[in-house]
Amino acid sequence: MTITAGDVAKLRDMTGAGMMDAKKALTEADGDMEKAIDILRKSGAMKAAKKSDRVTAEGRVHCYTHGTGKLSVMVEVMCETDFVARTSQFQDLCQDLAMHIAAAAPMYRTKDEVPQEVVDREKAIYQEQLAAEGKPAEVTAKIIEGKLAKYFSEICLMDQAFVKDDSMTITQLIDSKVLSIGESLKIGRFVRMQLGA
Repeated sequence: MTITAGDVAKLRDMTGAGMMDAKKALTEADGDMEKAIDILRKSGAMKAAKKSDRVTAEGRVHCYTHGTGKLSVMVEVMCETDFVARTSQFQDLCQDLAMHIAAAAPMYRTKDEVPQEVVDREKAIYQEQLAAEGKPAEVTAKIIEGKLAKYFSEICLMDQAFVKDDSMTITQLIDSKVLSIGESLKIGRFVRMQLGA
């Protein structure tokens, strides 16, 4: 199948991938756009993992105020160079992350930051629920593990489904941006303030 420049441009617009990466993915997928997106997402995760150890000493603290000023978010997004921190692509990412935090109200950045007493309390609740339902002990541990994963996906920023595209998590969003921007990116601290909450 012939891959046209228009196909490559369309895939680049959809994913933010570089021209050569987009062409290679389309060739590998025999022109199938959906398969090419999957290929880019998988390779993006691998490339992101390679870049994750690089120092991210630059970036910005991005502020977002929603609507009439009753909800605001500050988020620290880090990159490797001040050049990238000034690009519109990086600033758009910061805005998307701030808007996501405003909408999804995460309590922690990662599940590693959730205090053990919170995890233990959740486990105890699930244990009681399952005991009341008469679930056998051999399946209880698996069910609790699944319920905890769902809980983390609701309260932990990096595990949440991205509000603008729920087919990817925030971790996958960051990995895709590492692929298109070409630098290691990290989300640092964030604060979500709501009037009266």
